[in-house]
Amino acid sequence: MAVVEKSKPKIAVWKFASCDGCQLSLLNCEDELLNLLGEVEIGYFLEASRATVEGPYDLSLVEGSITTPHDAERIHSVRRRSRHLVTIGACATAGGIQALRNFQDVEEFTSIVYASPQYISTLRKSTAIADHVKVDLELRGCPIDKGQLLEVIGAFLAGRKPGIPSHSVCLECKRQGTVCVMVAHGTPCLGPVTQAGCRALCPSYSRGCFGCFGPMESPNTASLSDRWRQLGEGNHNLIRAFRTFNAYADAFRKESEALEVLGTRDAR
Repeated sequence: MAVVEKSKPKIAVWKFASCDGCQLSLLNCEDELLNLLGEVEIGYFLEASRATVEGPYDLSLVEGSITTPHDAERIHSVRRRSRHLVTIGACATAGGIQALRNFQDVEEFTSIVYASPQYISTLRKSTAIADHVKVDLELRGCPIDKGQLLEVIGAFLAGRKPGIPSHSVCLECKRQGTVCVMVAHGTPCLGPVTQAGCRALCPSYSRGCFGCFGPMESPNTASLSDRWRQLGEGNHNLIRAFRTFNAYADAFRKESEALEVLGTRDAR
């Protein structure tokens, strides 16, 4: 009797508006990537190869935000061809740094930057993939952590839930014995409201966290803002801190908007 070889799960990696950093995190897996290739078939990954295999795909990894009408249509095509869809990185999960446009007038930008703005086809907002289609899992980071990415793919292959932390960067500092930069040095830090995943990289070099992994589960952003004010930081710097890589993540967006309102009242 002939032995029927079981087909490998088919994986696709898609790019929307982004810098490619999260796709590079997958390529940077190096030795782990070689082992991974023995377990899966890479059906679509233009960052790595022009060779493509037709879908449907068992797992799609999506990098980047939706910023154009074309991409708003394309993401639905990706979703239809994907049994499971995981968004990777701040752009895909929160609109990315390009979501700073969401707080301003996009038409004003295009009229200043481009000689012929009538040829620019763009949306007024940069939005997360989950604002357009069903997403099975969001993997945060700017860029993502390759260890977390391998955990997600490994969990998919094993049919289990991935172990991705939802606690704050502060716990990472505690675990590795890093002295709190806010307590010891009075350095403003977003660590108390930011999801873990970077191994507290910036605090380990005596710098405050910049919020690369977005808001943790149930963050108390208002309390952190109060603490920053006690350290001498004004609303302007607070708004800038919350409006970086994850500016349109719900918790960070609401806090920055509340700070804007408060600043307007103070100005009166």
